[in-house]
Amino acid sequence: MRRAFTPLLLAGLTTLGATAAQAALPETATLYKNPQCMCCDGYARHLEEQGVDVTVVSDVEMGRVKRQAGVPYGMGSCHTVKVGDYWIEGHVPLAALEAFFADTPDAAGIGLAGMPIGTPGMPGAKQEPYSVYTFSDHEATPYMTL
Repeated sequence: MRRAFTPLLLAGLTTLGATAAQAALPETATLYKNPQCMCCDGYARHLEEQGVDVTVVSDVEMGRVKRQAGVPYGMGSCHTVKVGDYWIEGHVPLAALEAFFADTPDAAGIGLAGMPIGTPGMPGAKQEPYSVYTFSDHEATPYMTL
């Protein structure tokens, strides 16, 4: 009986760990994008699948939003998301978001430059590691590679 209990206990602890990580994500977010960009809608759906209520705003000047967020020049993507006191720039994978919101670092936000294939909202299979960064005041700091 003890052998059956150990895998059951391990499965339960794993489930609790996943729930705790997801609990670190914000409940609401506002995603700013250009109206023609469909991959941004895919990223909004990805956040919604994680339990985040996303409002999409597509009638805003994106340069102004990125400047307000403090996104470093040349490190932008197609959309910018406001979540509580933080910003998400681009197609940041869930693992990086969970780590960021669990750590709550002293940064304005987290980002992934460009529109890498295989990231949430982008079609295709991952082709190379994703270099995720944190940012504040238009300066980037490497955060993690996925």
